[in-house]
Amino acid sequence: METVQELIPLAKELMAQKPSAKLVRMYVLGGVLALFGAVLGLMEAVCGPFAAAGRRREREATLAELRAARGESAPREQGKPLDAVQGCRALSNRLHAS
Repeated sequence: METVQELIPLAKELMAQKPSAKLVRMYVLGGVLALFGAVLGLMEAVCGPFAAAGRRREREATLAELRAARGESAPREQGKPLDAVQGCRALSNRLHAS
């Protein structure tokens, strides 16, 4: 469906064919699930940046606590910047295709 205006002619065409009650229920269930998926996708797109920022702050706080417990002052491994080290760790933990 490209536009919402196509839904009304589709519904009229379906009703003209006199579908069974089970078929109508299936169409309604499919429509509700599609709408639910669209709403969830929209919420994820809107709330995603806020959640990512919160996770980043939590990760930085945890790293700071670990460094303080170890007595380290620089968060580097073999002269690599922190972003490169964290990127390597993230890739090594993700061993499956998505």
